Amino acid sequence: MTDDAVEDEKRAAGRQAGFSLVELLVVLAIIGMIATMVTPQVLGYLGRARGDTARVQVKNIAQAVELYYLDLGSYPTAQQGLQALVQPTGGTWRGPYLRDARGLIDPWNQPYLYRSPGAGGKPYEIYSLGSDMKVGGTDDATDVASN
Repeated sequence: MTDDAVEDEKRAAGRQAGFSLVELLVVLAIIGMIATMVTPQVLGYLGRARGDTARVQVKNIAQAVELYYLDLGSYPTAQQGLQALVQPTGGTWRGPYLRDARGLIDPWNQPYLYRSPGAGGKPYEIYSLGSDMKVGGTDDATDVASN
């Protein structure tokens, strides 16, 4: 190797490789813009997923109520509520009809509500008030009910 080549190698090795502050700030700004655009979409998907989960859980609880009815010949009373599906009520109770009481909590960490008799002459109604915990609502605040 010539002396000039050795000198060039030493100079190149002495310089630090990496990104400049401006390059890092540009990349962070781009990531921030992308996050700003994506976040509302992701939150919308999460809200819809919770509503879908609540609908599935309400159907599962309704099936458990029907199994309870087959064993005892009556639906749980309003006083017994949905706890009758996981705690013995006497008679020919052959439960639990749900694996555990956690199945009685909606995706918004509130207990599912039970009404007996239900609306419109139905024997019972199982429902969740959604994310706003008020009657009515839209999007993820929509009430989810059986029947």
